[in-house]
Amino acid sequence: MPDQAPRGETPTRSPRASLRTSVVWEVLKEAIDRRAEATGSPVLDILDTGGGSGSFAVPLGRIGHRVTVVDPSPNALFALERRAAEAGVADRVRGVQGDVHGLFDVVEPGGYDAVLCHGVLEYVDDPAEGVRNVVDALRPGGALSLLAAGLGGAVLARALAGHFAEAHRALGDPAGRWGEGDPVPRRFTAEQLTELVRSAGAEPGAVHGVRVFADLVPGVLVDTQPGALDSLLALEAAAAELPAFHSVATQLHVLARKPG
Repeated sequence: MPDQAPRGETPTRSPRASLRTSVVWEVLKEAIDRRAEATGSPVLDILDTGGGSGSFAVPLGRIGHRVTVVDPSPNALFALERRAAEAGVADRVRGVQGDVHGLFDVVEPGGYDAVLCHGVLEYVDDPAEGVRNVVDALRPGGALSLLAAGLGGAVLARALAGHFAEAHRALGDPAGRWGEGDPVPRRFTAEQLTELVRSAGAEPGAVHGVRVFADLVPGVLVDTQPGALDSLLALEAAAAELPAFHSVATQLHVLARKPG
């Protein structure tokens, strides 16, 4: 495949971006490699719902896959087009304006080997419908990468900031919100996400906690201490698969498979 990116390369290079994406990228890359091996094709059709400016889509294009990004923002799609052109993958990465609820107005059902649904479920009116649609977009045996805001991480962050009443409110709120000023409309537990996947007809697999420590560590420590970023990335990777840390992660990642 042209313009091959080294295995293990994360889709973004800034230190803070690496902390946000490294765990998800490694899990996603392995799942896509397995799918490519299973199909016998080195080039897969991948759908990125809510993919914005292409932080995952462009690296996937760089390793040779065909990626369709569906996003409601014209500005994000313009940035995606520019980013794909700069990376030399404009022929493999395309953007389409739309959203997960009207997904099949802009793409065909059952046409993709893998679907990314990252940072979408927090903002849609009906998360269950959103998950059903992304599962229906998969070919039999296709992989789903689902990333959403975690409830426990928000509760812990508010408590450590001294906002105890807000932490308590988030803990008991059906949507996991800490107050009227909360910018995130909805948060999830790992159990809620895996149940959404099952109800949509897919088989949930590994669950990973994302940004377990990264949002709690002072930025000055990561930015100024030699080797601190690499050590923190290694710690995040080690903790991501441990169920004990899922309940305090800022985000939760579920990898799933469509039967067939």
